[in-house]
Amino acid sequence: MRRNRAAIVGDEMQKVISEILSTKVKDPRIPLLTSVTRVKMSSDLTHAMIDISVFGDDKAKKDCMDAIEHAKGFIRFEMCKHINLRVAPELHFKLDETLEEAARMEALIDRTLADDEKKRRELGIEEDKSEEE
Repeated sequence: MRRNRAAIVGDEMQKVISEILSTKVKDPRIPLLTSVTRVKMSSDLTHAMIDISVFGDDKAKKDCMDAIEHAKGFIRFEMCKHINLRVAPELHFKLDETLEEAARMEALIDRTLADDEKKRRELGIEEDKSEEE
């Protein structure tokens, strides 16, 4: 299956920006567990929407995003050294809350299953073992 140029450039930008954040940006507000989870390029390759995942509390996430916004020009300059494009894309960083949302959903599911099991025991209902096989 062929992929379009925007997707290919986005994948390469994800690798390069991850490397820049981990090795070249020396801001102490950016924790070690910061990763680029996705880069979505506009079809004309002039804008890059970059999702950043940060492990930490809300203050650490805010500080990290502030540091990345402050270093945006440097990141763009360094990225252009590695990826040869006619126009240097404008970088738009966004905090990726996917992992936190997934953990929250998993906790809700676990709590619902535990509540269901508790109600079954209270009512004396046994699960049908033939459904599990």
